[in-house]
Amino acid sequence: MVKNFSILCCIVVVAANSFAQNIDYEKLGDNLQLALPVSALVSTFFWKDDQKAPLQFTKTIGMSFVVTHGLKRVINKERPNGDDYSFPSGHTSIAFTGAAFIERRYGYKTGVPAYLLASYVGWSRVNANKHDYWDIIGGAIIGIGSAYLFTKPFKKANLDMGYLNNNPVLSVTIYL
Repeated sequence: MVKNFSILCCIVVVAANSFAQNIDYEKLGDNLQLALPVSALVSTFFWKDDQKAPLQFTKTIGMSFVVTHGLKRVINKERPNGDDYSFPSGHTSIAFTGAAFIERRYGYKTGVPAYLLASYVGWSRVNANKHDYWDIIGGAIIGIGSAYLFTKPFKKANLDMGYLNNNPVLSVTIYL
């Protein structure tokens, strides 16, 4: 519960800047696309386990970035506003990378709100005439796929059967 609240508070604090500016939908989306991965990374330093979560996050965000920007250069689809490099949406890719990392690592109770915020980022890009929905879907798939490749669920406890003086012993390690 504290974990969920802390992650969402971090997202809200970063996004609050947009609300103070008369709800600029694009600006809020821009802030959320940064708040989601930042929250995901910060969470790895608070809820530690033996799985090297910061490294998992680095691999996840790195894969998402390389695939997204590689496809942008190769495909070079025109944006609805006439600019270049529309597919896939980088804002959406990064937002869904953060959301999927949070969901994969901490579960659906935290992941569903993060996915809703990432979906808002995608919608804000369409609303700002920067992307169409295919660009958004592509970015979401890349972000989620990257997280599912490199992110392991958070382990609250680790059970281990071992021997002490030739007697079987069950040890429990709890990670806080």
